[in-house]
Amino acid sequence: MFNSPSKNTHLAVLIDADNTPPSALDPILKEIAKFGTASVRRIYGDWTNTQLSGWKNILLDHSIQPKQQFSYTTGKNATDIAMIIDAMDLLYTGRFDGFCIVSSDSDFTPLAARIREQALTVYGFGQKKTPKAFVEACDKFTHIALLTNELENSNSAKPVTDSKLFNYFKLAIDATSD
Repeated sequence: MFNSPSKNTHLAVLIDADNTPPSALDPILKEIAKFGTASVRRIYGDWTNTQLSGWKNILLDHSIQPKQQFSYTTGKNATDIAMIIDAMDLLYTGRFDGFCIVSSDSDFTPLAARIREQALTVYGFGQKKTPKAFVEACDKFTHIALLTNELENSNSAKPVTDSKLFNYFKLAIDATSD
């Protein structure tokens, strides 16, 4: 069950830069604002990696604190582990009513489950490829494509071209789903 959102609902927003496109940040933050106040905004990645260079100006515009985590070994989850450690530290402060985990990575499934055990709401945000386990571990999961009005990996023979119709469907889904 969801805590009812209000202006006094304090949320910790934790973003996995490796699994989130910079273009999705604005719509994600607008969606988060519906649930409460993003009291903490952090993003995790190896900022020496040129693939993350598109984030710089966006982070400055939204006052998001980048957390540096070097990749000690190729293919390992150093960034994910740093994000999980921070999440647990924030959880134990008792200052938050919920967490927003922005990632398409199933590594955050146990984290979402652990936060929910503390009777806090977990809002997940990720791409269409997000594994079902992580989606189900969140109280509410939002696919980024719904927020950005894009269809990821669409195999549809007839793509959605009427954005007004798409937005009406999105509003109807948002109004009726938990």
